[in-house]
Amino acid sequence: MEYKAIVLAAGQGKRMKAGFNKQLIELNEVPLIIHSLRLFELDEWCKEIVLVISESEREIMQQLLDQFGLKKVGQLISGGLERQDSVYAGLQALHSSGNVLIHDGARPFVKRETIHKIVMEVEKQGGAIAAVPVKDTIKKVDGTQIVKTAERSNLWAAQTPQGFQYDIVMNAHEDAIASGYIGTDDASLVERLGHTVSIVESDYLNLKLTTEEDLLFAEVILKMKENKA
Repeated sequence: MEYKAIVLAAGQGKRMKAGFNKQLIELNEVPLIIHSLRLFELDEWCKEIVLVISESEREIMQQLLDQFGLKKVGQLISGGLERQDSVYAGLQALHSSGNVLIHDGARPFVKRETIHKIVMEVEKQGGAIAAVPVKDTIKKVDGTQIVKTAERSNLWAAQTPQGFQYDIVMNAHEDAIASGYIGTDDASLVERLGHTVSIVESDYLNLKLTTEEDLLFAEVILKMKENKA
């Protein structure tokens, strides 16, 4: 089994209120983006990483790759205005067939077991994503008025990586561009064309670091991992 990975690090993460790209925030003296890239650098199934960045940060990102000895990042690609634009730029850079995983650089804690399960499911079905069952009760509202309480048993919260056979996800992005369609994630673009996308159950530690509070959880997770080592 093998795959190539697109890691997204072009967003500025305004909700983090750091005043700079949250990917550069340090966790245990290591930038967030390096934690995320190491997930794939150390996985023998991963053959190449395309890192999607903000062009203004190209120099510092290259310095970090050199400093931390990351060899699998073959290309630094400038991202677009929207996440969907950045993914498409990464796909264009790959010029590839086979399996591709798309991952948010702000998710540094996905387990290798989850990654491998996604790749194996992609081999069989063409598409698979990491996700977890929704724990909270979900309300549909109109303004501030509750309209409906959703049935929680069949609701899942999507995460990344999201994996696909290259041709399937590339066609989905190209069709979305032609139609002017903006999806909420890559799976939604693939689903839109009628392809099956499977769920691979992940875990709640695979959180996306979005707010200042998330950094507190990240520090706890890192301490847990250190204690297990």
